[in-house]
Amino acid sequence: MDPHILRKLNADRRARRAVVYLTDLGDGRDRIVREADAVVGPLGEAIAAAFRSGKSGVVEVEGRSYFLNVHLPPPRIVVIGAVHISQALAAMAKVAGFDLSIVDPRTAFATEERFAGADLVADWPEDVLKQRPLDAYTALVAVTHDPKIDDFPIRAALEASCFYVGALGSRKTHARRVERLLAVGVDQAAIERIRAPIGLDIGAASPAEIAVAILAEVIQAFRRRELHRGASA
Repeated sequence: MDPHILRKLNADRRARRAVVYLTDLGDGRDRIVREADAVVGPLGEAIAAAFRSGKSGVVEVEGRSYFLNVHLPPPRIVVIGAVHISQALAAMAKVAGFDLSIVDPRTAFATEERFAGADLVADWPEDVLKQRPLDAYTALVAVTHDPKIDDFPIRAALEASCFYVGALGSRKTHARRVERLLAVGVDQAAIERIRAPIGLDIGAASPAEIAVAILAEVIQAFRRRELHRGASA
């Protein structure tokens, strides 16, 4: 690999940018394609599919063979609220390959005893997210039922284009949430990205079942996410 391309690849990975290292197997020419780069035609479609699947491999496009080496930032879940659902979700997310952090300023809930081995931060989300900013490869799961805790990270997740933004609560609770977000200037189109009630509708009742529904919806959103593409190739 060309040293310049290697440096570029490493810089993109450190910045949590999705890239494909594309090699033309016919003539050996290679280049880095970022998710934000628009590549038109069948090759662009193959690259888009690779970004969504995260799988590297050879593709045949218009009589030429290309190897697509995909580098995606590790997808992560940020859970706002150290509740029973979060306990179950922490164990399941690890098995599914997601990094997971739990944020809750309520020290009675955010305890090491309840979340042994988890990445747990007992602080206000607005302070935590300054040090750990959200991005397009992050899912935001808000489950405290407390607007003072949930509203800020929900707004931050929409601004950061998180691939998933979900919030616990009934339709009535969410309607009040929408009113608050509109009042502070959040666009209606952005608000419509919030998954509420949270999780796929599987009839979940227990905290563990709700965690399953949430994780399934997160996975679905990740695999079907809209790519952030540019306007030209």
